[in-house]
Amino acid sequence: MHIVYVSDGKAGHRSQALGLFQAMQRQQANATFEEISINDLPIFSLIKALFFSKNTLFEQAPNFIFGVGSHTHFRVWLLGKIFKKAKTVILMKPNLPIAWFDYAVIPEHDGIPANSHAIVTRGALNPIRNENRHQAARILIALGGSSKRHQWNQEKVLLSVQQIVAHNPGSEIILTTSRRTPAGFIDILKQQSSAKKLQICPVEQTPQGWIFEEMQKAEAVWVTEDSVSMIYEALTAGCRVGVIAIDRLKEDRITHSIDQMLESQLISQQTCVVQLPQPYAFKEADRVATYLLAK
Repeated sequence: MHIVYVSDGKAGHRSQALGLFQAMQRQQANATFEEISINDLPIFSLIKALFFSKNTLFEQAPNFIFGVGSHTHFRVWLLGKIFKKAKTVILMKPNLPIAWFDYAVIPEHDGIPANSHAIVTRGALNPIRNENRHQAARILIALGGSSKRHQWNQEKVLLSVQQIVAHNPGSEIILTTSRRTPAGFIDILKQQSSAKKLQICPVEQTPQGWIFEEMQKAEAVWVTEDSVSMIYEALTAGCRVGVIAIDRLKEDRITHSIDQMLESQLISQQTCVVQLPQPYAFKEADRVATYLLAK
């Protein structure tokens, strides 16, 4: 079984495609993965290949063609016409009619009902699995920043970090940032008395894959609520998950999804590990893989 991933070069999109491929590979060991950039798939060349029946674009004929990112959708649709036996899969709400593809894997917060073409998931897919290596009294704090729906609130974040430290005495607490965390915040954090009990690892000083490894070791992860994908990653890793509230600029399906997770007690705004919900068996990539392979 060969899977072709049409890539727009964005790491977050590639993470989703890899997550689904790896889940399929766990169920079908001979699965192979080929990534090809949209820059190597000009629209004109694909149309030409369609009319002249040239299907030597890839190492081998694909069984599945994945696309994530708006610039991949038309190319995936064209490739589906060229490779008629391949199943086309868009890992998001497509900007073309869903029925143009065999499947679209869509987070539930997009509000699209499940049907024969739409597979609805809780959050975007990711390549994380629960490796059951969590260490008691090990905590990870992952800070985001401002986004189109959230405004960074330094005072709220500092207070939450102080409360997490105070309410979990004896715990090993690792704190990291993201590319969106305001410059200078770490310097301000280091001036707080709580900083003495933190291992501070700014994102600029962490290697690729570091945070996923930390999630495998942490008993609990606190995430600022702007980082929705990281909330789902922590759940998938099998951690207890706390959310740090920051100011909302607007309410939309994403913020509502956070509220729904709070209401259903998947996550919590509590600052003590023992008050966080127990880990949940979150295996969305495996569930989608099972569905696709059964079809």
